[in-house]
Amino acid sequence: MLQLVLNKLTKVLAFLSLSLFIQISVAESIGGIIEQSGDRGSIVRLSGEELTAELETSIVSFDEVETTNGRLKIEFLDQTQVSLTEHTYMEIDEYVFDPDPSKSKMALNFVQGTARFATGSLGLVAKENITIKTPTASIGIRGTDFTTTVDELGRSLVILLPDEDCTDTVALEQGCAPSGSITVTNEGGTVTLDQAYQAVMVSTFETQPTQPVVLIDLDLNMIDNMFIVSEPPQITEAKEEQVQELKGDGGLLDFDGLDTDAIEQDALADTTEDLEFTELDINFLDVDFLKDLLAVIETNVDGLADSGGDSGSGSNKLIGAVYGVNSDSQFNIIPDVDGKVFFIREVSNRINIKLARGSQAQIKVIDSDLGDTIICLSSCENVIISITQE
Repeated sequence: MLQLVLNKLTKVLAFLSLSLFIQISVAESIGGIIEQSGDRGSIVRLSGEELTAELETSIVSFDEVETTNGRLKIEFLDQTQVSLTEHTYMEIDEYVFDPDPSKSKMALNFVQGTARFATGSLGLVAKENITIKTPTASIGIRGTDFTTTVDELGRSLVILLPDEDCTDTVALEQGCAPSGSITVTNEGGTVTLDQAYQAVMVSTFETQPTQPVVLIDLDLNMIDNMFIVSEPPQITEAKEEQVQELKGDGGLLDFDGLDTDAIEQDALADTTEDLEFTELDINFLDVDFLKDLLAVIETNVDGLADSGGDSGSGSNKLIGAVYGVNSDSQFNIIPDVDGKVFFIREVSNRINIKLARGSQAQIKVIDSDLGDTIICLSSCENVIISITQE
């Protein structure tokens, strides 16, 4: 009888000790939110617990942090800071803090949106033990400050920032020094950024990064998610040069999926039938097919807008919505980016439509959860774009 009691007591004590150890390990803070503006985001713990991301909220290992219409700045124990703009998603894959810097580790994954990374001044995490990833590249740290912008397809724009003594008013030609250097690596190769405001674009994990270019007339306030819908012209030129260099190898790059000659725009321009698109049209197991499909849809919509618009009238009146964020329909409408009007909606899936200014078009979204939405640009005639979300 005594032996049985001892066994039960031992098991209870062991269970309580294990539970206490797990709670302490999981809940151990590795940093916290030091700045917050706009709408609060969310933090999802490894246990599945979801918290509101607000000022002074603690951060622990394996947290997933996501912003909505607001911004966050996180500071880790080694004083490394990560700033997240609107609609940004980051995963903390690992964080180990040890008095010996060689034993400390940090691994972050920037999944989508725009994030700024600035290493801590204490040097409590050895730079070779810091791993920063995006869907298309790995970034090697050599004591630095940089930003990443990742779009919905995983394409990554990486920009090396100047050192802290170089303010936004200091011109590059006056000796604006970089904050260090970084390497951008994937299966296609490695490039090094070592000049202030030097940048590269990485389109896929298999395609090598573009040649580095310096973004002129750029300051920190301009670096946000607008690079997703309107990338810097220097980056566009670098991408075009890369495509020309890689053409002729007999591979997939000999076909440009965005080549307007490969899409029968004349046939689309002459039709007034609805364009219907549902999730059933997507093969979720074929990622390359999904990217190609989105590219074709976006190009087709551009073709309709350019051919059907009344550019002479200059009318861009919205019917059924207002410019900016529409809380009822969840559309964010941007009036003028390079002569186009952007309609962005992100609920269960992301819709990104751009129409030429002066177009006459109707956008109809059939959503089984939020109901139907109809928005017209200039008028509700001529082009009809119909999208079904189930």
